[in-house]
Amino acid sequence: METIEPLLAEHPLFQGMSSEHLKLLVGCAKNVRFNEGEIIFREDGEADVFYVVRKGMVALDAYLPGHGAVTLTTLTDGDTLGWSWLIPPYRWHFDARAVKMTLAIALDAKCLRTKCENDHELDRELLRRFVPIMVDRMEAVVMQLLDLYSTRRVKG
Repeated sequence: METIEPLLAEHPLFQGMSSEHLKLLVGCAKNVRFNEGEIIFREDGEADVFYVVRKGMVALDAYLPGHGAVTLTTLTDGDTLGWSWLIPPYRWHFDARAVKMTLAIALDAKCLRTKCENDHELDRELLRRFVPIMVDRMEAVVMQLLDLYSTRRVKG
């Protein structure tokens, strides 16, 4: 049976992290499974976890007036799902839905925030690693929205 620590250590988000910090992360982690079509979280819900997608596919969806639910981006093997746990008021900005059966590692955000309060080096390390993810996701959302609305103007 494979333990979570080597899985986290091999993940690009955590590569090069100290073994001490990896052990702190493992203390907040568990394996989870989402079936096809299952809602992982809803916009404005409490962001109390984030996920490392091991295998599968997850869609980040938003409700847009005049368009209904729109998939903004899709995450697959090796991607990280969720950064809202880092920033108060700790609420999700989008919906997340398993497009197909997905295996992931769930990291309890409350547990991690407590550990970060006690270890400021861990806090800085996680922020340093999550900021590029946040930037990439926001750029992807902007591009998707520009594409969506430019197509609408051409048709309309």
